Amino acid sequence: MAESFTLGYVPGVTPGKWVRIWAERSPGVPLELVQVTAAEAAGRVRDRELDAVLLRLPTDRDGLHAIPLYTETTVVVVPKDHLVAAADEITADDLADELVLHPLDDTLDWAHPPGKPALERPATTGDAIELVAAGVGVLVVPQSLARLHHRRDLTYRPVTGVPQSRVALSWPEDETTEEMELFIGIVRGRTVNSTRGRPPAPKQSKAKRPAEERKPAPRRNQPRRPTRRGKPKRR
Repeated sequence: MAESFTLGYVPGVTPGKWVRIWAERSPGVPLELVQVTAAEAAGRVRDRELDAVLLRLPTDRDGLHAIPLYTETTVVVVPKDHLVAAADEITADDLADELVLHPLDDTLDWAHPPGKPALERPATTGDAIELVAAGVGVLVVPQSLARLHHRRDLTYRPVTGVPQSRVALSWPEDETTEEMELFIGIVRGRTVNSTRGRPPAPKQSKAKRPAEERKPAPRRNQPRRPTRRGKPKRR
């Protein structure tokens, strides 16, 4: 058994629930969390710096397993007084006249975001959020990143007709350890009694005791017959 299990995760992903279940099921193997950028996530697990990583697809999956876990809603981040804030949901066409920021660490799979492109791409999503707050443009991101960079002067609304981010669990293709199988079971919602990936325990047959050792069944108490009482004598 390994001494520890190192799990990487990209910004916006919240592995807390799975970490708590791990602590309950494998208290002898501590789980270490390491936050990594979206750009370096696959490379660090491929180089064995991490045992596994929670990352966003699409990514370079060369030499890696990847189990998609869930798909995130895509939203547009705008100032609270923006016209978009009055809608419950918008389409990509509604952003046609907007300057849409496209940070270099963008996790959505598109070559050209909707709207008008900025002259320069912000280095990070955090930098793009600052520009949105300054009124420079709007930003389209997975909902978890909008929550991560929440500001009181900004809000967000769902956008349809645009790519969505998928969060996946990834680990080296040629190495699936016992600890890795345990964590896969946790993220897939398997119960603690699940035997998948483990050999079933052999059934134990009940040995019969020798005849001479068998004790006779205890005799049940028979109901007592009522006694007859004579009639009282007349005086």
